[in-house]
Amino acid sequence: MLKLNSLLVVSLEQAVAAPFCSNRLAHAGARVIKIERAEGDFARAYDDVVDGESAYFVWLNQGKESLVANIKEAGDAELLHRILARADVFIQNLAPGAASRAGFGSQELLERYPRLVCCDISGYGDSGEYSRMKAYDLLVQCESGMASITGTPDAPGRIGVSACDINCGQQAYAAILEALIERESGGRGSVIKVSLFDAMAEWLAVPLLHYDYAGKIQPRVGINHATISPYGAYRCRDQRDVVLAIQNEREWFNFCDRVLGDAALAGDARFSSNLARVNHRADVDALIGGVFSQLDQADAIERLRNGGIAYGRLNDIAGLAGHPQLRRVRVGTPSGDVDVVSVAAMRSNAIEEKREVPRIGEHSQQIRNEFSRG
Repeated sequence: MLKLNSLLVVSLEQAVAAPFCSNRLAHAGARVIKIERAEGDFARAYDDVVDGESAYFVWLNQGKESLVANIKEAGDAELLHRILARADVFIQNLAPGAASRAGFGSQELLERYPRLVCCDISGYGDSGEYSRMKAYDLLVQCESGMASITGTPDAPGRIGVSACDINCGQQAYAAILEALIERESGGRGSVIKVSLFDAMAEWLAVPLLHYDYAGKIQPRVGINHATISPYGAYRCRDQRDVVLAIQNEREWFNFCDRVLGDAALAGDARFSSNLARVNHRADVDALIGGVFSQLDQADAIERLRNGGIAYGRLNDIAGLAGHPQLRRVRVGTPSGDVDVVSVAAMRSNAIEEKREVPRIGEHSQQIRNEFSRG
């Protein structure tokens, strides 16, 4: 039976995508050995806002062991092979070709260690004209077309978090779990390849299908949905915004009747279906804006709640920090304990324990002793 707390994961990682993946495995109970160069994962120096520690590093490296090693040196390369001989999972997101040049190409590792699940995380995959290019989150947001449909009608915009990295890391995590389950029955590991570009392209399936089959490029609509109406933000009298969503014609009727105060609007040909409302978006927005501009946010929310309409407030990060639904956990760092956001998934049988963010090379000697020649 597969037990995650019996797994040994080795991650030759830096930045966000691979650390996100190995962090999920660590939270699931696996032992994760993080291989760092002498100066450490460069994400350690992205900022120093968490009592001197990097926000990215604290978020993505809880519960890992840090081993400083130079895989280009024969002794450290031998050490890594001794660890891999006992490992279940190997993850790497070095620069294109770097792992293979150092003798740690995934296909070769699988031949040497048949039960090992190897995961290569890259920018654009290992074939094609882009395969040798460096890739960072914003570059891939732009290259994939994501930035072109994000923002306002006036200008494209970046998704405000590292969406390509996070998505890729999550996809890698899922694929590793699938490979481990398959190994339980077949006894053999496998090679997984996940790229930032492929992960983001998958997210763009709907706008791509609209282009391929209807010749339409999704417009930028700010805090609105490009293909559903009404679904977006509306300004109230007190200059606060309410975001609302209509998903079907029953909700649209209730919205017209109980929120806008005119049930007859539901039968207007311009608004009789979602497609009609999208084609007459300006008219829909004008109707809603005319009503909401006479209501404070609290009053608008009360109408939406009474009408059974889905809604939310347009919060900022300060709003998130004080949100009643936000869950935080206590984490140890080299600079002391800090509170961070909890992982999203909650399991009834998970053992809650305080997790530590390692210092550079904090576990080097311990690991070297454990995996010594003797």
